[in-house]
Parts: sequence; structure tokens; C-alpha cells
Amino acid sequence: MEASTVEMITKLVIETINKTEAKGSGYVVPVGVSARHVHLTQEHVEALFGPGYQLTKKKELMGGQFASNETVTIVGLKLRAIENVRILGPVRKASQVEVSATDAIKLGMKVPVRESGDIKGSAPIAVVGPKGVIYLNEGCIVAKRHIHMSPKDAQMAQVHDGDIVRVKADNERGTIFDQVKIRVDESFTLEMHIDTDEANAAMIATGDTVTIIR
Repeated sequence: MEASTVEMITKLVIETINKTEAKGSGYVVPVGVSARHVHLTQEHVEALFGPGYQLTKKKELMGGQFASNETVTIVGLKLRAIENVRILGPVRKASQVEVSATDAIKLGMKVPVRESGDIKGSAPIAVVGPKGVIYLNEGCIVAKRHIHMSPKDAQMAQVHDGDIVRVKADNERGTIFDQVKIRVDESFTLEMHIDTDEANAAMIATGDTVTIIR
């Protein structure tokens, strides 16, 4: 069965569960585990890959984003590197590198937990491409856990954009995630994003579900 078909069936099942569950018993959300990745400005894309270079699409993501075919190497202050870090498109107004806490240790850096886009005063990092290198004075973060949802999902879950909620994973680890931010937009598909450290510690994989608890 194709991945797109599985995703569609999963979405329909979750919608059915959330419509039939008793009010206030919690709202079910699928999980997407987010690996380390990079966002770049067009200027930095060209600095790394050559003049006029355009990112090429590998896989569509929510909200008009995509995983590109291009990867780079990221280098910390102690010259420790992680290779094959994927770039997400489209290009942004500011470049940003998102890593896990374990990645930060490997890079020999202290990296703050931030929302995507909140890079002021964050960690510096170098990015190496096939045609050049860029150095970011700030821009490396550990992404804060969050839930993407459409306005319809937000209404059903009785939450609003910017709300902070608690989320429970009902598996053998029985993990509760605190400080989970709700992000609402028409372009979003219902999904909670956590990084690989959080997923591994809670024994959660992409496609598993969690529940917003009250």
C-alpha cells in the first residue's frame, strides 16, 4: 500500500475517533518525528551550491514546505561535524539549523530550545555545501515541541493558536509531554512534531498517536 494511501486512511480514522470520543476526554493527534534539518535563505543556497541554484523537491510537507534533495554538513565551534543534513524548502528570510539535544552534544555546543524562527541570540554554527561555506552568528536551535492543526481541528480540540497544552502517549513508557505549543493555520495538517531524542525516549515513531489532555 502506498504511503499516501496509508496517511489518508490514518487521517480518516483519527477524525472519526475525535468526532465520536466523549467531549473533554482528549483529542487524538498523530505524531511526526522531526530529524535535524536546515532552512536557508536564497542567498545562502547560492553561497553553498553556486550562483542561481534552486532547491529541488524530494517530498512534499505540510504548509507548502518540502524536503529537498540537497543536503549539507553542519559544523560546531569545536569543529565537530554532522554530515548529510537535509535542507527544507522553500527558502526563508533567515537561515536556521534545527538539531536535537544529542546532536548539540555531538557538535560540542550549547543550543537553546526555541520555536522555529526564534533565532535571536541562539547558537552559532557553520554550514558546508559543495560549492561554499556559510557561518551563522546565530541560528542553531533545538526546536520546541508543538502541534500543527487547521482551524477546524483547533475548534474540535477546543484550543487556540498559541495555547500551551499537555500531551500523553499511551504506550509502555506512558510519557506526558508538557509545554506543547499549538500552532493553527489553514495550510496545516494535524500533527505533533517532536525531535528524535523525544521520540526515542518515549518509544514513539512517526504515525503513532498521542492525546491532548486537559
